[in-house]
Amino acid sequence: MLRYAAIDIGSNAVRLLIADITKDETGYGFKKNTLVRVPLRLGDDAFLDQKISDRKIEDLLKTMTAFKNLMDVYHVTEYLACATSAMREASNGADIIARVKKQTGLTLEIIEGQREANIIYSNHIEQTLDVKKSYLYIDVGGGSTELSVFVNKAPVASKSFDIGTIRILDNQDKEETWEDMRIWVKEQTRNYKNLAGIGTGGNINKLFKMSNEKDGTPLTFLKLKSMYNQLNSYSLKERINLVGLNPDRADVIIPACEIYITLLKWTGIKQLYVPRVGMADGIINLLIEENLS
Repeated sequence: MLRYAAIDIGSNAVRLLIADITKDETGYGFKKNTLVRVPLRLGDDAFLDQKISDRKIEDLLKTMTAFKNLMDVYHVTEYLACATSAMREASNGADIIARVKKQTGLTLEIIEGQREANIIYSNHIEQTLDVKKSYLYIDVGGGSTELSVFVNKAPVASKSFDIGTIRILDNQDKEETWEDMRIWVKEQTRNYKNLAGIGTGGNINKLFKMSNEKDGTPLTFLKLKSMYNQLNSYSLKERINLVGLNPDRADVIIPACEIYITLLKWTGIKQLYVPRVGMADGIINLLIEENLS
């Protein structure tokens, strides 16, 4: 049995996905075996102080040691470990990578926004798309939002913006970045009629689950807006106790809604499809492409 692992070191959480590789007549795929998520919040340090604190480095080293042990026990043959926005901005990112390598033997790669977007597309959502529609693909993370426009199932434009949930919570999002995103999105989508949205990332996956919509049906703009208004009317404590959100989800879900709602408003998109995949799934797909096809 072939097993691959994906490590996604995000600005909010760090994830390990261990997947069993499957094969049928259409080619290779995977089945999720184990998913571990640790809410480290590296972004809080990176966006406020431009470096990751000793305490968080210790936590990250412990997490990577645990991930390495799990990968050994599961007999993982290939892995890819990617660090995104928080580690891109931390002045001590390279030192941390060296320490992880020394202590655990794991090689981490700090990836640029464009590579992050490409990894997320390795999920090949476009294969399930309706050719008659054009799509704005929105992936919202803790430190950045990756946007792409898909026409006829192919990406025609993509860009990463430093707007993310942790960044907004820490008041580190800049007015001019929002403006750059608005101009870019208007520019790239204005020629396409029949535009729909695709949303990926932990927050939109959670919102979709909470919406009780059936898999494959879109989340409407109005439904998203009403969910946002309801969640926003609660205090953080109520979102944890009444709604049952994890403490590390209860705060970021609000800025995530704001990013999606703003983008849908700017583009006039009424429907958002949520395929419930993310960065870790993309990494596994990328490993399959690189090693098996």
